[in-house]
Amino acid sequence: MTRSRPRSPSDAMSSVSGASDSSIPVWRASTNAHARGGPGFFPPELVVQIKALACELPATLGLPLSRLSTADIVRAAQQGGIVATISDKTVWRWLHEDAIRPWQHRTWIFPRDPEFAAKAGRILDLYARQYEGGLLTSDDFVISADEKTSIQARVRCHPSTPPRPRQSLRVEHEYERGGAWAYLAALDVHRAKLFGRCERTTGIEPFQRLVSQVMTQSPYREARRVFWIVDNGSSHRGAACIQRLQAAFPTIVPVHGPIHASWLNQVEIYFSILQRKALTPNDFRSLADVEERLLGFQRYYESLATPFEWRFTKDDLAALMRKLDSGTAPLAAVA
Repeated sequence: MTRSRPRSPSDAMSSVSGASDSSIPVWRASTNAHARGGPGFFPPELVVQIKALACELPATLGLPLSRLSTADIVRAAQQGGIVATISDKTVWRWLHEDAIRPWQHRTWIFPRDPEFAAKAGRILDLYARQYEGGLLTSDDFVISADEKTSIQARVRCHPSTPPRPRQSLRVEHEYERGGAWAYLAALDVHRAKLFGRCERTTGIEPFQRLVSQVMTQSPYREARRVFWIVDNGSSHRGAACIQRLQAAFPTIVPVHGPIHASWLNQVEIYFSILQRKALTPNDFRSLADVEERLLGFQRYYESLATPFEWRFTKDDLAALMRKLDSGTAPLAAVA
């Protein structure tokens, strides 16, 4: 921890109450419940205690709060007898030194798949053009596929107005619901080639139609192997999915990711771009307008895109798993 700046000899000879008391160390004098936190001096031990307090969950402290603010920390420190008086600004400055921000939060999820490392490693190998210890050949292809559900047509009650000087794009707050699409997409990760379709719902049959859309086109039709990276959604889950896909197209090699690891599926990156660039704000005249936008953006993106520079390797995965085993780094849920 960062220690307080060195004090002058005269400072060290002064007690917390201001009187001269050379026979008692200042840090020990500060432990008196009535004198702790006196003006002008806070010993390093107190700083550490405050930082430790800020790293506790409110429930551990018996507080009916979801997060701690600096004011909450000051109050808890005073009620717990750690310090008599201290300012919010001082506490904020100490926490800022170590980037401790208990008033912020992120959503995390710990992997519960016992084969998490093996399944994730298989996907990372495919991104690096490897599979089961060998290199992929020119007639091997890797497809990342998933569904983006419930894309609504929000028909605004008043037309949107374009940007003007000193005025941004304006979108009417109220809207009528015009229906929704499920958008199914497949991305060739090494060629930045996209395939997509709009369906009324997700399910086995809509997903099979996406697979057929890809596999009946060249070069996938003539390929030696086509690896399909999918999650564990109901449309393509488990051994039944593997049998179904390989019965229709024997060259398909289904590759299921670990449970709750959509961040490993590159098509999710495309979905996030699609959301930002084409679907926000949601302002459509009809459901047909949504389909036109989705497929139009798909063609537009494909004309500009290059393969994603995937930099998370198996070495990075191994380091992450070690942190997970130690309980210091939960896995971020991005989908």
